[in-house]
Amino acid sequence: MNLATNVSIPSLVRVKSGAIDRLGIYLKRSGHTPAIVLASEGLVPDYLDRVARSLAENGIACARTLAVEDASFEHATQLFTGLPRKIKAVLGLGGGKALDVAKYVAFLASLPYYAIPTSLSNDGFSSPQSSLTVGGRRRSLAAALPYAVVLDLDVCKDAPRPLWLSGVGDLVSKLTATFDWKLAFHCRGEPVNDFAALLSDATVYQYLAQPSFDLDGARLLGTALLLNGVAMEICGSSRPASGSEHLISHALDSISKRPRLHGLQLGLATYVVSRVQKNQSERIANLFDKTGFWDQIKSEPFSLAEWKAALQLAPSIKDDFYTILSQEGAIAKAETILETDPRLAGCFAA
Repeated sequence: MNLATNVSIPSLVRVKSGAIDRLGIYLKRSGHTPAIVLASEGLVPDYLDRVARSLAENGIACARTLAVEDASFEHATQLFTGLPRKIKAVLGLGGGKALDVAKYVAFLASLPYYAIPTSLSNDGFSSPQSSLTVGGRRRSLAAALPYAVVLDLDVCKDAPRPLWLSGVGDLVSKLTATFDWKLAFHCRGEPVNDFAALLSDATVYQYLAQPSFDLDGARLLGTALLLNGVAMEICGSSRPASGSEHLISHALDSISKRPRLHGLQLGLATYVVSRVQKNQSERIANLFDKTGFWDQIKSEPFSLAEWKAALQLAPSIKDDFYTILSQEGAIAKAETILETDPRLAGCFAA
């Protein structure tokens, strides 16, 4: 693992109501014109209009606005090769696919990247990686942290509740991820960056202390997910944010007939893994009670057979990635939890 000594962090961070309407001001101050906007397909038209208006009012030329349908390495590289030479910044607007593609295009072009999420469904908007498919298989590709994160609290607050809960699931996964990281140190001698681990852990407790779906909740959740990305950059690894729970979710993505939102899979996997780790499962379960996470899962139960298959596949998802699932008997314990834990009743269909 690369223990980074030079850390790049976002130069501009705006977490406030109305931030999307000031986007042109932020680009103007930095001299980033012209720019290109890569937006989620089907994005709320008003958000696109507000961005276009803000850019125009501040003299920022927009070379083009493209809807991102395909979050693949092949599509991202195609966009990169067709990028006009005069472009000074890449703007990613919307959800995961658009932000991952925009981030990777900016990385390839060595251009400033502005992350403008319209929901808080995961930490991808601020991570130093892009989640793209390569040859049809999902991969995490090295990228760079955004130059700017523009998080409009009003916009994110109004996101559909499942996207909120996906963000909650992604956030609590840091508890099991840091446990696995420290376990890898004790069992394999894998280095741990203490500050990155501390920062990742601390971000979770901010939202745990005051879980809500209002402006304050958006501020806490958005800031926490942002700092998770910084934690990964600090240590040059996904370890502060990704452990055995992510392996299970990635396995589900590859075998499930209908993969769900990343954070919903992660949240449930985090609870199961926390039981195996004997690590804060009651705290996680209580958060899921308060936020309605359990109810969301039970509204569309997962396949028990797929989850059992994912548990078997999970340890092979990443080479030389030690987690609790690497230990003898851990997978069997997890399967028993799936079948017998009363909190999981209704979360799985036969």
